[in-house]
Amino acid sequence: MNRWKLLFVSLVGCIVVFGGGYGVLSLTNSPTFCASCHEMAPEYSSYTASAHNQITCVQCHIKPGTINMLTHKMKSMKEVYYHVTGVPKQIVQTEEEAVSNENCLQCHSKNRLVTASGDLKVNHKKHIDKDIPCITCHAGVVHAKMATRGINIEEARGHWTKESAQKLMEKKYLRPNMGSCIDCHDKVNNGEEPWKDVAYNVPPNPEEMEKKLEEKEKAGSSEASKEDESKEVTTAEHDQKTQEIILQAIGKQKKDVKISMECKTCHKQTDIPKTHKNVDWNSNHGTTAVKQLDKCVNCHQDSKWVREIPKEDILSILKMGDQKGKYVPNMTVVKEQARTNKFCSACHADRPDSHGESNQWLTSHAVKAKTAEMKAECFVCHDREKAKADSTNAKAPTDVYCEYCHRTGFKDDKKN
Repeated sequence: MNRWKLLFVSLVGCIVVFGGGYGVLSLTNSPTFCASCHEMAPEYSSYTASAHNQITCVQCHIKPGTINMLTHKMKSMKEVYYHVTGVPKQIVQTEEEAVSNENCLQCHSKNRLVTASGDLKVNHKKHIDKDIPCITCHAGVVHAKMATRGINIEEARGHWTKESAQKLMEKKYLRPNMGSCIDCHDKVNNGEEPWKDVAYNVPPNPEEMEKKLEEKEKAGSSEASKEDESKEVTTAEHDQKTQEIILQAIGKQKKDVKISMECKTCHKQTDIPKTHKNVDWNSNHGTTAVKQLDKCVNCHQDSKWVREIPKEDILSILKMGDQKGKYVPNMTVVKEQARTNKFCSACHADRPDSHGESNQWLTSHAVKAKTAEMKAECFVCHDREKAKADSTNAKAPTDVYCEYCHRTGFKDDKKN
């Protein structure tokens, strides 16, 4: 009889232990458990506002399988330690925690060819067969690349709610970034396979970046100056490369490559406005640019052509909300765009055909600058006076400025 009692007690004990353990696992697997820590407010708020809000966090962040689940739970104990002793300034996914294709393929098919928008041609199977991680393209699908944008830092956490997430999760950060496609394809054309480096697919860790910065500062001013020089060279090379890719994309520069960089390679249809087909469009599109700059930059904006994502201020985003300011024709704004936007400067950096021979142009260009509007067009490339070294204005593509010759000013100035 005692033996049966012992078996019964043992059975009840096992049910309590294992049942309790299962209960704990179930609790820690729920999104609400993640939300219980205030430092996870940005991640949880963006999750609830995303298209993936019907699945749990662990379905993406833990590889399928019981062993993986238990291993992850053991590793996650450090999160409890951080929560008690001091949370990081910013939550960033580490390389070892990157979402794997196994997780994505629990729900998604690898045979998908055309994206939901219907315009893009993306052979998913071909990418998967090359072992390209889904997050190389789809890193922002749930959390809108908040870590890269810098809007989940300690100071910003209090501004994240389910309502504010709708404003903070802009579509351009949820969808694949065209710059990511271009960057990866360009690297493939140069014989690289960038996705094999896990760091290529996850945002940089800000704490590690700070450590590197501190080390450089300790190295001394001489090292810092060398670093500044290398940055200038890198920026120049980057700008040149962006221009080359843009020219390839619009078919003005042909190269023998593995993957074509032309728009039609990935887009089923690219609607080119009728005005662009006019014979004189290249030389006369300036007037249209002034009137409809907001429409121009929908396509002709180099920030869409690069992989990097700029840092943002969360309060500015919330203040702006969904209200898009109506564009008012402004030559000064167009001038800034033409100078800084690589899509514009790819051509604007070259001497126009209309300028002809230097001597001839110098004596006859006055008729091209009769009115204030005409002069404004000149100022896209030329500054009125010599640019100051500490000027914050966009650098002119040429160092030829008006007052180098017009030292006494212009006739219109004297009338006023």
